[in-house]
Amino acid sequence: MTQAILCSASFRFGLKTWKCSIYEMFGNECCLSTGEVIKVIGFKINKLIASIWENNEVSPFSAKVELPLNFPGLYKVVADKTPYVSVEEITRKVSIGPTRFGHPCFYSPEDIKLGNLTVKRGEQITFNSVEEVDGTMAVNCGLVRNNQSHSFTLPLSQEGKFYECEDDQIYTLKEIAEWKIPKCRNRIVKLSNTLHTWDCSNPLPENFDGCLVLTPVYEVQAVMKFRKDIVHILSDLDVEVKDITDCYDISSFLQPLSLEDVFERTSKEFPMVAEIMEGPSGSQKPYNLLHTGKEIIIYKKYQATRVLASEIRSDSPKRHFLIPLSYKGKFKRRPREFPTAYDLEIARSEKEQLHVVATKAFDSPHKELFSVSVGDQFLVQQCQTSEVLHEGRKKVIDVLACEQILSDTYKKVLLPMYMEGGFVEVIHDKKQHQLSEICKEFRLPFNVKVSVRDLSVEEDVLAAVPGLQLEEEITDSYLLVSSPSSPVESWEIPVYRLNMSVHLLSKDVQAVVPPATKTTVEEISEEQYYMVRRYENQTLHPPPRPPKKPATLAANPVFGVPKDGVSDVPQAPKVSCPIFSLSLLPS
Repeated sequence: MTQAILCSASFRFGLKTWKCSIYEMFGNECCLSTGEVIKVIGFKINKLIASIWENNEVSPFSAKVELPLNFPGLYKVVADKTPYVSVEEITRKVSIGPTRFGHPCFYSPEDIKLGNLTVKRGEQITFNSVEEVDGTMAVNCGLVRNNQSHSFTLPLSQEGKFYECEDDQIYTLKEIAEWKIPKCRNRIVKLSNTLHTWDCSNPLPENFDGCLVLTPVYEVQAVMKFRKDIVHILSDLDVEVKDITDCYDISSFLQPLSLEDVFERTSKEFPMVAEIMEGPSGSQKPYNLLHTGKEIIIYKKYQATRVLASEIRSDSPKRHFLIPLSYKGKFKRRPREFPTAYDLEIARSEKEQLHVVATKAFDSPHKELFSVSVGDQFLVQQCQTSEVLHEGRKKVIDVLACEQILSDTYKKVLLPMYMEGGFVEVIHDKKQHQLSEICKEFRLPFNVKVSVRDLSVEEDVLAAVPGLQLEEEITDSYLLVSSPSSPVESWEIPVYRLNMSVHLLSKDVQAVVPPATKTTVEEISEEQYYMVRRYENQTLHPPPRPPKKPATLAANPVFGVPKDGVSDVPQAPKVSCPIFSLSLLPS
């Protein structure tokens, strides 16, 4: 969204009209004068006002609290029970785009008959993108029926009731603000994980795990003629403006681009020179080098592999890292822990035999299967089936074949796959391993400790960590950049974890071949860790669940938490559009 507006300088202090106003903007003074032309490039939620939601209404006993977008925690979005009345209303109010978050899902209570497909009532419709089809604006949609995907388009003129589908994903507040709050509506969310221990500075009640109504507070993002940064104008600034988009050459303004915008450009457009309009925060290299006003060369875009690792510790919070495969340190193995026999089956490898010690006793209900005592040692063999006598009848169940290590011999035993015990690995491998070797030779997750730090970097953040669990390999998007003033090295910067804006410069790149690439270990927050794992696991089929212990053999009944039905989901309140004192008046 791009729009040029003219400040008519009506600041209502009494009945006077002031020619300009000077106000603080993120620590910088900004002056709006009569006749100043501003190019509006977008609207953004600046913060959220939260109220506690109880019994389908805002709690009368809770005060409204202000939550910054970086407020810690993970949240589930509660489906809005207020329907949309047309596809056009959805595209106008809901964010639809190419990213992971831009594919909202809806259902219709009535059948929708199309040319060669009938969308049945209640079927989940995924809105993927908006584009022109045969001269008519339409939404590219998809649905899955009987494990088969179907693609179709819905014109914006399509009317009918469309309800938001339940969403089982978890989000940070920043993600909800950017993608999950429709225009002119509030959003109800349920706290899923606080991630941090409660303290007195937390505006929410202690041990709170209920629902919140989030009301957005907006800001206008704009660029000005003689500023090279992005101006953030708060929505409560009392100034009148006039829309002059149709009679002004808006191409004379700078065009800010996010890293996502740069990444979406074709490979032929690289390399390019850009100037940073808004730099990232953080003291970690290279982020501390990417400050506002600095010129950079962006050589290329690409996907790179990282190993997601977490600190091994019993208390929280844990530290999390993304380690490049080029990491030059060396690791020694540390014992892994396995809570069930099923985990032993998942971890076993053809390259070496898994040796474990039992840390928890297990009394088998079948005489054909082995009862485990604390301290028993086993060599894990393979998964197989076995007949057991259950209530006088023979039954075939999955078991794990192992060899029990005795003082002078080995004994073949069978452990039920549903066995909930405890095992710790016995390490015989004393070698030092490179990260790439571990990923190739062993199954992840894998426990290690840095034995030789990476000498190619000034400070190896992994060397001070007492133990690491290498969890999984992920693929992420990066841009390769360097400084034109000192192109001695280039850095990889992550596209989706760095909040940074640039504008492109009409300059030729002298060196098309980038200098030596400096890859670094990236420490990520706990929120980013959960997001990375979620995105990666969406592309993988989850492993089969371990077999359950037969119900008649359970010592104690297990009580599950019932799933919330649709009728229990609170209805989002009807609210009016947020009112801007900074109003865009038609010309």
